[in-house]
Amino acid sequence: MKFVNLFKIAIAAIKRNKMRSFLTMLGIVIGVGAVITMLAIGQGSNESIKSSIASMGTNLINVMPASRNKGGVQQGRTSSQTLKEKDVAYLKKNSTLLEAVSPGMKGSGQVVYGSNNWPTEISGGNEEYAQIKKYEISTGRFYNSQEIKTAAKVCVLGQTVVENVFGVGVDPIGESIRFDNIPFKVIGTFKEKGNNTFGQDQDDMILAPYSTIMKRITRETHLRDIVISAKDENQIDEASSEIETLLRESHKLKDAEDNDFEIRTQDELISNFGSISEMMLVLLGSISAISLVVGGIGIMNIMYVSVTERTREIGLRLAIGGKGKDILMQFLLEAILLSVLGGIIGVILGYVASNAVESILNWPVLVTSDSVVLSFLVCSFIGVFFGWYPARKASALDPIVALRHE
Repeated sequence: MKFVNLFKIAIAAIKRNKMRSFLTMLGIVIGVGAVITMLAIGQGSNESIKSSIASMGTNLINVMPASRNKGGVQQGRTSSQTLKEKDVAYLKKNSTLLEAVSPGMKGSGQVVYGSNNWPTEISGGNEEYAQIKKYEISTGRFYNSQEIKTAAKVCVLGQTVVENVFGVGVDPIGESIRFDNIPFKVIGTFKEKGNNTFGQDQDDMILAPYSTIMKRITRETHLRDIVISAKDENQIDEASSEIETLLRESHKLKDAEDNDFEIRTQDELISNFGSISEMMLVLLGSISAISLVVGGIGIMNIMYVSVTERTREIGLRLAIGGKGKDILMQFLLEAILLSVLGGIIGVILGYVASNAVESILNWPVLVTSDSVVLSFLVCSFIGVFFGWYPARKASALDPIVALRHE
C-alpha cells in the first residue's frame, strides 16, 4: 500500500477519536513545552551572564591576595596583606602588555547628607580606576593625581546614592556628604550601569582616591586588590603570565614558594559560569524529559487499546490480501503522527510560556532553533519507540483469530 494511503488512514483514525487523540498527545505537549521553556530560561540566563561579564570589559584582570593557612586554619583574603602600593608601581613600570593598573580599596558604612542617610560601599582607586571598570562620568569630573597624592576628601557618586541621598534629578556637585563621619566633597557623578552578574547594584557606590580610603576610612597599609586592563583582549593569557612574573619578582618569591596572590580574568569567570549554566541546563532538560517519557507511555497505552478495538478490521484486511508490513506501517505512522502533532503544539506552548516568563517574571529567556529541532527529533523517536511494539503486535495477528475476535 502506498505511503500516501497509509498516511490518510492514520489521519482518519486520529480524527475519529479527537478527544482521545488530544488526551494521548497531552503528555507530549506538556513534555515538549516544559523542555523548551526550561532550555529557554537556562540559555537566556547563560547569555545574560556572559553579556553582563563582558560588559565589565573582556580585558579586565583582577589580582587579589591569596588566602593563607595559619595554624591549620584557612584565613580569609581580607586578612592577607600581600598586595602593596609598590606592586602597582612595579607593574606600571615594567609591564609591556598592560594598559592601565590601579590599586583597589573598599569600605562600607553610612553616607549622610542633612537628615538623609544611606548604607553603601566606598571604593578607592587611582585616576585609571574608572577607565578600567568602565565607569563614565555623567556630571562634574573625576579626581586627579594631585588629589590622590594629598588624600583629598573628594568623591564621585553612583546614581543610586544620588537618588537616595539627594533625591531624583538633584545635582549634588559641590555638596558635602559625610561617610563614617568623614566629610567628602562631591565632585562628580557616574552614568547608570545597572546590576552586575551577581545581581549587585553597580550604581550603589561611592568612588574616592584610594589613598583617602587607606588613610581616613580603613586605616590599612595594604591593598584589597589590584585591578588591571590589558592592552589587547586577545593577549589576556600572556598579560596574566606577565603579571605573575612581575609580582613574584616584586614579592621576591623563591622558585619553590607558591604565589601569595591570585590572578583572575573575565574569561575564567565566563568559563566558570558557563560550566555551571551547562550543568543547570542538563539538569532542567533531564527533569523535563521525564514528561516526554510519560507521554510516550501514554501513546503506547492508547495504541494497544486501538489495536484491540480494531482487531476485526485488521483481520479483515489481512484476509483479503493485506500485508503485515502495511498494518505495521499504518499503526506506527499513527503513533508518530500523534507524537509529532503533540510536539508541534508543545513547541507553541513552550514559546508562549517562555514569553510569559520573560514578561511576568522579567527573567531573560532565549528560545533557540536547536531546542525546537531537538524536541521534534525526540518526539519522532518517542513515536517510533513506543509505537513499534503495538504496531508489531497488530501486524503479526492471525487473520482467522482476528476475525473471531469479539
